[in-house]
Amino acid sequence: MKQTVFCAALAGVFSVTSLFAAGPNQLTEAEKRSGWELLFDGTSTENFRNYQKDTISDGWVVEDGALIRKEKGAGDIITKNKYSAFELMLDYKISPGGNSGLMFLVTEEYPTPWRSGPEIQIQDNVDGHDAQKAGWLYQLYQPPNDPETGKPLDATRPAGEWNQLHVIIDPKQSEINMNGVRYVRFQVGSDDWNKKVAASKFAPFENFGKAKEGHIALQDHGNEVAFRNIKIRDLGQDNAVKNPVDSELGVKPKLAFPNLTWKNWEPVDEKGRPQSFRPIVVTHANDGSGRLFVMEQHGVIYSFENKPDVTESNVFLDLRESVKYADRQNEEGFLGMAFHPKYKENGEFFVYYTEVPGQVSVISRFNVSADDPNKADPDSELEIMRIEQPFWNHNGGTIAFGPDGYLYVGLGDGGSANDPFNNAQNLSSLLGSILRIDIDSTQDGKNYAIPEDNPFIRDREARPEIYAYGLRNVWRMSFDRESGDLWCADVGQNLWEEINIIVKGGNYGWNLKEGTHPFGSSSALNTQVIDPIWEYDHGVGKSITGGTVYRGSRLPSLNGKYIYADYVSGLIWALNYDSTQKKVVSNDSIPSPQMPVITFGEDAEGEIYFCIVTNDGNGIYTFVAE
Repeated sequence: MKQTVFCAALAGVFSVTSLFAAGPNQLTEAEKRSGWELLFDGTSTENFRNYQKDTISDGWVVEDGALIRKEKGAGDIITKNKYSAFELMLDYKISPGGNSGLMFLVTEEYPTPWRSGPEIQIQDNVDGHDAQKAGWLYQLYQPPNDPETGKPLDATRPAGEWNQLHVIIDPKQSEINMNGVRYVRFQVGSDDWNKKVAASKFAPFENFGKAKEGHIALQDHGNEVAFRNIKIRDLGQDNAVKNPVDSELGVKPKLAFPNLTWKNWEPVDEKGRPQSFRPIVVTHANDGSGRLFVMEQHGVIYSFENKPDVTESNVFLDLRESVKYADRQNEEGFLGMAFHPKYKENGEFFVYYTEVPGQVSVISRFNVSADDPNKADPDSELEIMRIEQPFWNHNGGTIAFGPDGYLYVGLGDGGSANDPFNNAQNLSSLLGSILRIDIDSTQDGKNYAIPEDNPFIRDREARPEIYAYGLRNVWRMSFDRESGDLWCADVGQNLWEEINIIVKGGNYGWNLKEGTHPFGSSSALNTQVIDPIWEYDHGVGKSITGGTVYRGSRLPSLNGKYIYADYVSGLIWALNYDSTQKKVVSNDSIPSPQMPVITFGEDAEGEIYFCIVTNDGNGIYTFVAE
């Protein structure tokens, strides 16, 4: 008999998009911790003055939490402070047909700021008069062409709606993002930059873009324009971004099984080329055997005794002939594994893998051998589900049994970038979703059934397997063994990584939002979206690896905290979240030598493990007290 599902319906638990996000002109908890500051707080203009003036004119007013160029003759305004390397976010709302601009590295020797400071165009892209569109670096750089239209990419929202600009100005590399979509990258002062400046209207001005530091300017171009959420992060000379943490915990990584060897695996292939060992899943069978199981991404499942001094492993199942994996397409392969809650009685387990030749994800059931508990029966495969993938990336791949006994499947949006087929917001597509299926029953010719309380089972346009949606690339998800909450880390695209707690029927925003921030040209205003409980920006890390809520006994300082990492920056954290108050209490650092963590797992006792890719097979770690 199935247990009652732990989650309440969406409407009873969460409200609309602003639940976890900060309100206008406020810093989120993650922004506070990572060095962002407000340039405009929604009430005061104290951080700005008019160009070549000591004060700000009456033509700039504050209304409803926005800084508005309201009256004729308002004039260009600049920040009182100067900046060299910085990161800037702001929302703007342009009037119909309107035009404005954002300039940087502005100095005040010329009559107008655009003669010294490069300008990022702001305008109504529909009725605006200028051929240079919003988000373009005026006469210098524009976004690439949209493959569908053949015209420059346009991620802006219409006049009268808020758009978000995200700008990084750095001597090494700068970039412009419009509503989360990357428009351009450039280097001020490079040969390419100088060539473009020489061919532009800025060529006569010797000091154009030459300042080592300068003001940021908002342009008065004669039209009404509003700004809010103006946030800045000074990157300083070393371009270092503050790690968004409250404290450092007294635990450290340690090789979990330093003497363990992998049966039939060699650090070089048959041609003498180095080959990596990619432990992508660490789990247990909950059968009282004291074993751990490690799934290697090329297609092998190993088992071994869960002892620190273990030396030998056993090949439990070898599917390399069926699994597609290549280093250049490393989001495919053997990606997920879950033991049936009654494995001890029925010997069933489930796997998720990319089938040869690729771009097809398969979920299958296998059985343990009738004669040997340390081997699976390779001929017992029963295909449960087959999912075509339009691209090789964003496959997701986590499968896990919930406390209700159903199998949950975490999927990506199908890949490429920007979710080009809009899969994550399309309930008729399985992609970009978390599925929930009953693998103990069959239905309509399928080797699974649909739970009667799945949220979209009565929607004829929706796939009934979908439990939650609006996700880009689930990497990883796990159930808190104490509370039953489903935690999900969703890998971001250009700017933000996020952590979600999944509820039935929830829409988590992609590709209308990335984290708590707008993404693309379509607004989420009329869509009920759940924001993440935590996010961090790409100055901190660029690819989240989700873990588990620690419920072991060896490390009390981790108890109840969600352990996660970033694959690119190599940072590891413990997030303390108060589910009653629905707020983050703390985000703590676990000191490590910048380890590129690809996955987390736990044993039967709730002790945690994490894995990295290695060429010597020593890639499974745990934590110990310092």
